Amino acid sequence: MADVPIDPAIEISAALMGRVRSIEIRTRRLAASDVSGSYRSVFRGAGIEFAEAREYVPGDDIRRIDWNVTARTGVPWVKEYVEERDLTVVCAVDRSASMLAAHGAGGRVRAAAELVALLGFAAAYNHDRTALLTFSDGIEAFVPPKRGPRHVIRQIRDVLQADLAAGKRTAMTPALEYLGRVLGRRSVIFLISDFLDDGYEAALQTLARRHEVIALTLIDPLDEALPDLGLIELEDVERGGRLLVDTGDARTREAYAERARARTLRRQETLARAGVDEIAVRLDRDAVDPVSAYFRRRARAVSM
Repeated sequence: MADVPIDPAIEISAALMGRVRSIEIRTRRLAASDVSGSYRSVFRGAGIEFAEAREYVPGDDIRRIDWNVTARTGVPWVKEYVEERDLTVVCAVDRSASMLAAHGAGGRVRAAAELVALLGFAAAYNHDRTALLTFSDGIEAFVPPKRGPRHVIRQIRDVLQADLAAGKRTAMTPALEYLGRVLGRRSVIFLISDFLDDGYEAALQTLARRHEVIALTLIDPLDEALPDLGLIELEDVERGGRLLVDTGDARTREAYAERARARTLRRQETLARAGVDEIAVRLDRDAVDPVSAYFRRRARAVSM
């Protein structure tokens, strides 16, 4: 752990703080109004703890009668309990070069920052601790668990601030193994990535046996299909190299789409075998909506 930066020195520009503030304003409102309640229903705390005793009223569960207080007072009293929240929510964010290879301002990184903010504020409003791991072809930084909105703002900044240099590949296994070492008690881990990697299944299964892991897959339209733009040059930002492709050729576009479908199927099968839920976050749509919908579905399932 000694070689992992815990609190790196960060030069904060006005432009960066403007982006952080913009994300904070939007996601705070959404977390408070649309996500916080269903989040609490889905992710229970570590247990319950005694809060107080009060007088019995008709309809109370007789199993909660406090017999010691009842004996002293001569009237029935019951025990009140509250949920003991001691939950840690970790966002593990892929910061490999492919995270910039997407449409829209900021590429996948902007969407990742919005998701970290939404999940972080929902956790903070429920008094849970939040942590952040950033990784590419190795561990970049780990922000240890802590409570409070200010800690969430720091994590948004950390996701946005660092440069994503070409040549940084997606390597999931070191990140998954690192979380398995540093997280002592059961946590909720949101794995935010484009999942352009293979060979991480064993590490994911090991981590998912001890923690709840949820995959947030960032999907750009170009991941699935090539537009008909004629002759274009494609660059592999992670492995290097350029290639001229005739996107006007229907067979070329179909071969590309077929490889994309195969890659999607491999990812879905890998996640399913590990018992990991997947939330598909499309970059040509609102990044927050699928997370909100996922929480609502799970909250309804819990209440049934």
